[in-house]
Amino acid sequence: MRTSPVIPVLVIEDAATARPLAEALVKGGLRVLEVTMRTGAALEAMAEMQKVPGAIVGAGTVVNGAQFKQVMDAGAEFIVSPGLTERLADPIIASGVPFLPGTATAGDIMRGLDLGLEYFKFFPAETSGGLKALKALAAPFYQAKFCPTGGITLASAPEWLSFGPVLCVGGSWIATGSMDEVEAKARAAAGLGA
Repeated sequence: MRTSPVIPVLVIEDAATARPLAEALVKGGLRVLEVTMRTGAALEAMAEMQKVPGAIVGAGTVVNGAQFKQVMDAGAEFIVSPGLTERLADPIIASGVPFLPGTATAGDIMRGLDLGLEYFKFFPAETSGGLKALKALAAPFYQAKFCPTGGITLASAPEWLSFGPVLCVGGSWIATGSMDEVEAKARAAAGLGA
């Protein structure tokens, strides 16, 4: 979460596009890459992206133990989930791999704190009340740090990043267009942390 201000959230349909995409993102300054488990190509895409020097490749949209095992076998360097259940969290925490579970309510955050977690994905960020909601949630949970994801754009990212408990944001806007356009978007996103 501290490596870069924006984590690209990647939905990859064709694994052949994964390595060029990772190369463009890393060249643009974004090394942390979240490959969502929303497609049949996700595991192969992760393997291709791991071949790119400097890339830190993790798995997103991990929703159950079977997926957790698959992504660990595929070498995921971090795990992101859209929600938080003890059944999913317990084995991930025990593995020691960095874990960013999704939260949208005080109860979610409390459950995470009870499990020993302090880093959370705020999801879906915009439809869960936006920055105003996160500020309200963060107040009683001073120790918690967040990565808002869901509806974040290049235009809205700076406002999110200006809030202390937000260490980074996740966004899918970066991974669209030609590889030159992706690199340019990555460079702009990486510059948000300057």
